[in-house]
Amino acid sequence: MRFINREHEIAMLQKARELSKKKLYTIVIYGMRRVGKTRLLLEFLEENDLYLFVNRTKTSESLLREYEEILRKKGIITRYEHISTWDEFFEVLFERFNGVVAFDEFQEFQKVDPSVIPTLQRLIDMNENRGGIMFIFTGSTIGLIEKLFKDSKESLYGRIKRKIHLKELGIKGAYEMAKELKLESLDDFISLYSIFGGFPKYYVTIEDEGLEGRSAGEIVKNLFFTPSAPLEDEIPKILSLEFGRRSGVYYDILEAVANGATSISKIAGYMNREETSLTRQLKELIEYFKLLSYDRAVLGKERVLYINHPLINFWFRFIHPRLSEYEAMREDLGEEVISMLPEYVGRRFDFICRELLWILNRENKLPFKFTEVGRHWGYYREEGKRKVYEIDIVALSRDRKKAIFGECKWKKKAINGEKLVEELKKKVKLTGWKGEAYYLISAKKIKNAPEDAVILDEKAILKVLNSPSP
Repeated sequence: MRFINREHEIAMLQKARELSKKKLYTIVIYGMRRVGKTRLLLEFLEENDLYLFVNRTKTSESLLREYEEILRKKGIITRYEHISTWDEFFEVLFERFNGVVAFDEFQEFQKVDPSVIPTLQRLIDMNENRGGIMFIFTGSTIGLIEKLFKDSKESLYGRIKRKIHLKELGIKGAYEMAKELKLESLDDFISLYSIFGGFPKYYVTIEDEGLEGRSAGEIVKNLFFTPSAPLEDEIPKILSLEFGRRSGVYYDILEAVANGATSISKIAGYMNREETSLTRQLKELIEYFKLLSYDRAVLGKERVLYINHPLINFWFRFIHPRLSEYEAMREDLGEEVISMLPEYVGRRFDFICRELLWILNRENKLPFKFTEVGRHWGYYREEGKRKVYEIDIVALSRDRKKAIFGECKWKKKAINGEKLVEELKKKVKLTGWKGEAYYLISAKKIKNAPEDAVILDEKAILKVLNSPSP
């Protein structure tokens, strides 16, 4: 598939290459697995550069032999030379090589041979004024990469010139991939984006399996619910690399959150455990692995947990709780899951609305510039009973004197815009909002749309997705 929407990152790397001609330049690229770090590297690297993958399953000796052979093929060492230590390997690089050296999944040296890291640090310090060489380190375990390069106690602290946090492609980048795959229906794209987000790997898998032009239901069925399905072990494989042997409690927490347990008390109830027994693992999922985040009420202090990786959320919502069925009755489970997709996509559509709103915000196509967007919920009493109200979208100006309040409904049936805005105004009163208020409706089809509301229907969404990026 065509390389899409990484122009900014490529430009940063090209600038770093130029700077490295005068003085050693070091750069870190990190992000979640499947976000496209390796593809970015391969698009950037030139023929004479070095790409070195750190394979966690190899011994230190085996990995060194592999790298030695790469140096030999590149003509950096002769046929008869032998490299016996990591000190010798890096000394050869600094003495003889000019160009870019890229270590993919660098954090795996912690498992293969931790002594490599202080060795590299020492030689970086010794050669900091040496021009003509650039090191790129990539990593997928975000918490570990941040620790290696940002923790003042670690060897490589202060040795990195630039850090690039590579995030998933936004909705416009994902839509470009969808068009490459001949996915013409916006409804199919919204469904797939709700599952795969902007992770390029999964759109490439659609291409690899020859599923171009198929419906979202067909694609999901083929990728997950057929014998030996291409993505049948995708999430367990990713998480086993992240968690190692400590996976059990992490899996249970993710399952709980995917199925509606959005606070530690609810998670503990779902798992039938004490809250105190989950504190450490929950903190690690949020701060170290970056798989959970808090969604905060924009006008309040409440917050709820959610899984910020769309495919992990899908897996723990539909497949992980029913692994026995998945193994024994896969196609039947697939039919059931596909029938539930519209409701699932409807819930995920709130996040898509926020992303679309950010695009409109950058393009100055809203009543004002906002600096914060999220959802809001609160409580009120009716006939003595405590009830909850929710507003799907709240976007606030910097001075918090202007707000856009919105509802996001992705359904086949047309939404009555006038009725929805009236209901929305009642909810806004419950918030106690005193500033300027504007209203947004986002839905596939909207009838009776108020003239003074921001409208994001199918036609408007397609216009946003097809507009040129600034």
